[in-house]
Amino acid sequence: METNIVTVNKVILQDELKYDDKILLSYRIEYPEFRASRYQMCLTVVNKFYRNKALEYKKRAEEELFSLAVEQYKEAVEHGYPVRVFEVIQEFEVTYSQSCIISLYMDQYEYTGGAHGATVRQSQTWNLQKCGLVKLCRLVQCPPGCREYIFKKVEAQIAKNPEIYFENYHELIRETFNENSFYCTPQGIVVYYQQYDIAPYASGIREFKIPYSDCVINPASQCFAV
Repeated sequence: METNIVTVNKVILQDELKYDDKILLSYRIEYPEFRASRYQMCLTVVNKFYRNKALEYKKRAEEELFSLAVEQYKEAVEHGYPVRVFEVIQEFEVTYSQSCIISLYMDQYEYTGGAHGATVRQSQTWNLQKCGLVKLCRLVQCPPGCREYIFKKVEAQIAKNPEIYFENYHELIRETFNENSFYCTPQGIVVYYQQYDIAPYASGIREFKIPYSDCVINPASQCFAV
């Protein structure tokens, strides 16, 4: 099997947007840029994917969110309310980089007034040899089935500390489950739920690690030797 040959550079887009000479919105958008001695064609696709997503998010901050910030600013000035500066932050973490596999998640935090901001997580696991995304249920091949096996593992972990979850978590972990909401680590697969999906805001994004086993497949094993 190949050794880890992929490196990552952090690219940052940032600015402070003003109206009436006052900062109303600041953003800092990070995205990855991968390099390797192999997989050049695929990494071009992967890097374009993340760059385009970052530019789309930048456009949303500069247009949609800034417009909202200006509206709130005008209302605050008119009624004597405190002026709240909007904040947009995107950060990423590469959680797995072995052989032909890279896995990472990206958190987008937005504060647009109110008591607190909100964070949304996205993640991808790439097979650079096939130049495509790895599907969760290709990695979890356990009886009685991918989803039910995951729900069983999630419920077992919730049972250790159930008070931080909504009372009807048994139903919610099924209703809000998203097969794209996972990433890989060297020890296992992490399945996560967004804020408010299965627990109050204070509990944050809930993560559940499922260790590799006979039926939970380490994605690097899907790479062929070159």
